[in-house]
Amino acid sequence: YLAEHDMADRILEFKVSSATVELAAQAAGVEPERIAKTLSFHVSDRVALIVAAGDARIDNQKYKAQFHTKAKKLIGHAVGGVCPFAVNDGCDIYLDATLRRFETVFPACGSANSAIELTPNELEELCAPCTWVDVCKLPA
Repeated sequence: YLAEHDMADRILEFKVSSATVELAAQAAGVEPERIAKTLSFHVSDRVALIVAAGDARIDNQKYKAQFHTKAKKLIGHAVGGVCPFAVNDGCDIYLDATLRRFETVFPACGSANSAIELTPNELEELCAPCTWVDVCKLPA
């Protein structure tokens, strides 16, 4: 998928795990907040992938206002490596406003030891169709 977008040469493959925000930040040599984590939720009969900054947390009130339901995380899949692009049908992709604070962010590339450095605009292009939302909060 990234080769189709002339970005395959930008994939970062690590010799260590990047399965969590902390591990990914260490592997990439960046602040944890610049890791673009992908969270998965049930929304109606679909899967919603929400990509947020590494230090962000779901704000239940904002989430309910956006999706008109309580946040119900999907469970049962391994942590790490969930990339927000080239996803299966039935997934809706949302980019949280917390990502816009950074010039570049680091989403996973489909394995527990990879990432790619992208601007928020590049991330939006790769995730299209996607929607920008404001459903997270940052630490106080």
